[in-house]
Amino acid sequence: QVQLVESGGGSVQAGGSLRLSCAASGYTYASNCMGWFRQAPGKEREGVATIYTVRRGTYYAYYADSVKGRFSISQDNAKNTVSLQMNTLKPEDTAMYYCARTGVVSDPNCASMDRGWFGAWGQGTQVTVSS
Repeated sequence: QVQLVESGGGSVQAGGSLRLSCAASGYTYASNCMGWFRQAPGKEREGVATIYTVRRGTYYAYYADSVKGRFSISQDNAKNTVSLQMNTLKPEDTAMYYCARTGVVSDPNCASMDRGWFGAWGQGTQVTVSS
């Protein structure tokens, strides 16, 4: 059974930075796409960033318009982790952030950030940005 454990959330002032990490373990099926999603109170869960593995060492990263230029997703296969570097944080970035993993999907599927492609989810880590 896949386990995804997020860490690195916390409280920060606007303009600050946080780095989220997600450790994956226990998976028995291949995957070529991982992502970060977030959900603010009263809102739908939305995609933040996804990373698609083209081949070992080659990845495509995709970002929601709201975070482009501020967030960066990366993957470390040796450590089975995916990270999200968040810079220039804004109060509207406040949310619970979730790591998620697909099976084997196409590049467009990964880029779509459609939750339906992601079968494994972590428990989430809270990010709070104060003004």
